[in-house]
Amino acid sequence: MNKFFLFLIPIVMMFASCADQQRNPLLTDYNTPFDAPPFDRIDDEHFLPAIEEGIRQHQAEIDAIVNNPEPPTFENTIVAYDQAGSLLSRVSLVFGNLRSAETNPRLQEIARESTPLLSAHSTSIRMNQDLFERIHAVYEQRNELDLDLEQMRVVEQYYRDFERSGAALPEEKRQKLSELSERMSMVSLQLGENQLAETNAFQLKLETEDDLAGLPASVRAAAADAAEKAGVDALGIVTLHNPSWIPFLQHSERRDLREKVFTAYFMRGDNDNEHDNKDLFAELMQLRQEMSRLLGFNNYAEYFQDIQMAENPKNVYDFLFEIWEPALALAKRERDEMQVMIDREGGNFKLEPWDWWFYAEKLRKEKYDLDEAELRPYFAIENVKKGNFLLANKLFGLTFEARPEVPVYHEEVEAYEVLDRDGSHLGILYIDPHPRPGKRGGAWCGTYRSGAYEDGEKIYPIVTIVMNFSRPSGDKPALLSWDETTTYFHEFGHALHNFFADGRYRRTSRSVPRDFVELPSQILENWAAEPALLNEYALHFETGEPMPEYLQQKMRNAEYFNQGFINAEYIAAAILDMDWHTAEHVGDIDVRAFEETSLRNMGLIQEIKPRYRTTYFGHIFGTGYAAGYYVYRWAGVLDADAFMAFKDSGDLFNQELAERFRKYILAENALRSGMDAYIEFRGEEPSIEPFLIRSGLK
Repeated sequence: MNKFFLFLIPIVMMFASCADQQRNPLLTDYNTPFDAPPFDRIDDEHFLPAIEEGIRQHQAEIDAIVNNPEPPTFENTIVAYDQAGSLLSRVSLVFGNLRSAETNPRLQEIARESTPLLSAHSTSIRMNQDLFERIHAVYEQRNELDLDLEQMRVVEQYYRDFERSGAALPEEKRQKLSELSERMSMVSLQLGENQLAETNAFQLKLETEDDLAGLPASVRAAAADAAEKAGVDALGIVTLHNPSWIPFLQHSERRDLREKVFTAYFMRGDNDNEHDNKDLFAELMQLRQEMSRLLGFNNYAEYFQDIQMAENPKNVYDFLFEIWEPALALAKRERDEMQVMIDREGGNFKLEPWDWWFYAEKLRKEKYDLDEAELRPYFAIENVKKGNFLLANKLFGLTFEARPEVPVYHEEVEAYEVLDRDGSHLGILYIDPHPRPGKRGGAWCGTYRSGAYEDGEKIYPIVTIVMNFSRPSGDKPALLSWDETTTYFHEFGHALHNFFADGRYRRTSRSVPRDFVELPSQILENWAAEPALLNEYALHFETGEPMPEYLQQKMRNAEYFNQGFINAEYIAAAILDMDWHTAEHVGDIDVRAFEETSLRNMGLIQEIKPRYRTTYFGHIFGTGYAAGYYVYRWAGVLDADAFMAFKDSGDLFNQELAERFRKYILAENALRSGMDAYIEFRGEEPSIEPFLIRSGLK
């Protein structure tokens, strides 16, 4: 070949690479309103090249820190490290959020390709000895550097991050940790994909009028709509998405069909098929145990809780069993009441888990004359959204303006600009309300861009709340259950936390312990049923009339109903999580046997299953809530005590308290530990009494 053409090849390739980058919207300026992701221009094939380029740029930034000939300082090491990786973070947030909310086979394939790349890259940074030495040098001299409180915390947090990642270990142990980390990331990914596949695989066809026995008109219509959308020739279908299976179990008079649906739900990932999760989960437990011991901990629970408010597994177990004992006793009384009803009706069978929802609904009607179907017309999804917006306005002065010009990733997603009390911009909020085959189950809050500062300039967050709520049915809007309504307030609380967090550094801007992070979300649930707010948003979708006082009184009368079940199924899952992460895992693990032993030892009655069984316990597949599912009740103590401050003040929208909550709990996370922040707000440590009373356990 002509030498001239050989000379041109790398030049042509360089220009081709540059051209590819220019065509990839993830690698250029977005040029969109509020710099939101240009979903309308992003193709699946853009992600892998963008991730690879993000890794390359991030590595170059790390190399620049390490090769800096100047002695390590707060600015040239800590701040430089904090600011590094902007592109990779931007791309990863878009990819990760889409993979949860709107995945497809190609995105899943890209995840399998990119996960080992990202894991190896992350590990190479955490194990970079030259980088660790510079961070360690700043850490050692931190008390002589005239750092303010936030700067001190960011130094300490980064040093702790590296230490907990094994950077201080000998080289051979660091290499082993790298291998463990890469494998854990792949196992976690596969567990989640299997769970989604199992959820989407099940459909119960309702083919005759007898199959519809007991179902209210709204549930029938929703099942019919689901069948039509799925292209199924039937009167309706039931799926394993919460808005489908829960109302079916509450109302269906077909006990055999209730059993089929419930069994399909609690056997997900445990069907000995291609999506079975038992062996994968057992491997994950072994990997986590090995990782924890390399880092000097006896088990993963010790490793996780070492940096939480709870501090250690003993404190977690003590806390859980303080709730478990009264919850289990109450659940047994609830069971006995249901069995009396079955016997009275001549049922001639023993209550089973697939019966609980049905007889709980019947018992609620009998004891309180309250039917879930009576409530739904007052919780049209648009009104519930307005209720959240109204609460944020009453407490914090926020307003929300629809921004249809902001790109969205699905036609059902809405975008809003969030404005502060003075009219200044706080961020963008996406709301994604309904289930789809490409969306994982549950509800969550995430960010497409986290709020922080870059080069002294405020970067405003782009936040998303994603739910799986009841869909519109026929000519009716989406009418939510009370549980869906409170879930909306919950996720909205997480969003507010993201908007208010105001740290200067990425690492500490919203850095709170995992058992603190649910406080900002759960506290908003308390306002949802208060007449002062309820009367303004719980408006009948047809008449616009507020919920009548007699119906509100029924809700209040039934406030403690079924709390034994609600707390028992939750605490059972939390104890199961702790048992997995405190046990010694060696050799083969029989997942079914381990779970059965755990449930038997805690004394869970057979009529109740834990909220999550091992094989679909998505919270603990990843590292966010592993050995940490207890945090919702731990934060429940905080939120019940915090809300009591508003109640005791005589003003549910007390502006002084709201401002203190915003300042100490939501905004200044970079300055204090979780308990110190709570004491600054409340003036004292929380009491468990308000939580026990609210839960009907005292």
